[in-house]
Amino acid sequence: MKNFNIKSLIAFGIALAITSIAYAGNEDRTGQAGASELLINPWAKSSGWGGVNTSSAHGIDAMFLNIAGLSFIDKTDISFTHTQWLKGSDININSVGIGVKAGESGAFGISVMSFDFGEVDITTVDIPEGGIGTFQPQYINIGIGYAKEFSNSIHGGLAIKIISESIADVSAQGVAFDAGIQYVTGFNEDKDDLSFGIALKNVGSPMRFEGDGLAVRGNAPLTGTVIAFEQRSDNFELPSLINIGANYRWDPAADHEIQFAGNFQSNSFTQDIIGAGLQYGFKERFYVRGAYSFEENISDDELRLTALTGLSGGFSINLPLGKSGKTFGIDYSYRSSDPFDGTHSFGARFHL
Repeated sequence: MKNFNIKSLIAFGIALAITSIAYAGNEDRTGQAGASELLINPWAKSSGWGGVNTSSAHGIDAMFLNIAGLSFIDKTDISFTHTQWLKGSDININSVGIGVKAGESGAFGISVMSFDFGEVDITTVDIPEGGIGTFQPQYINIGIGYAKEFSNSIHGGLAIKIISESIADVSAQGVAFDAGIQYVTGFNEDKDDLSFGIALKNVGSPMRFEGDGLAVRGNAPLTGTVIAFEQRSDNFELPSLINIGANYRWDPAADHEIQFAGNFQSNSFTQDIIGAGLQYGFKERFYVRGAYSFEENISDDELRLTALTGLSGGFSINLPLGKSGKTFGIDYSYRSSDPFDGTHSFGARFHL
């Protein structure tokens, strides 16, 4: 590794301080944001680590955690993940992403995250019990990102996310932006064993639901004629946040590695989260990981503001495809919850 770049580290620290001040959490705004699906990690590999690897996320997973990590793609990466969200709620999430090397030091990626809520009964004021048909809510997020390696130590990236939420006759669309930096260094000149990362996520203009479903029939005040009135829904903000993380890799013996990661998540519209995790790897073929994410009152069943209870874990298996360097990976993650039976994610990856 090249010599420790003091100027770059100072610049990183200044950016960290400025953004932390600008986007500090505010408990008084809890619950006022919408588009909460933007907070859900759809990838099995990183979600098993509780998303604490902001500073070391690479490839497609980085499109959710820290777009800067997309720049580590050296050829083509393809990922698929199926998530049983809060098992028992009958909500499934399907995600696909592809990242391609762009030029000598850049990478381009695109991802799609789609929710399957199943069939929902149509109800009205006059028929609240249903029985008149069903509809399917549709939540789709599309992410497009670019990241670049500016030096051996500094990686940065930007992403735009297109947000769509709809039912049969009401919908809302929006756009959000992500930005991230990863700084890689080490205690030894020939070893990149320490990394820092910061990611600003979900920054965008407010969204609002519109459509025929917000219209109601009523009588005109003077004539009594039946006419349709349009009800306007209020705007809602996006759940913007900042992730600040660090990662240390230790190689206790040949073919063995242990990584320690920590992360602080400052949320604009909910409680801040502190997470720490551990990952063990063998010959870059097998990985097992676990993490715990803490927020205020998370162990209190009555005061906790989330169904997730903090624990997460998972594993990955990487299999070579011949002698060309191509690999096929299998990922699994579990996130504990109460109520429901946790969240299970199953993923497959191709490195081509």
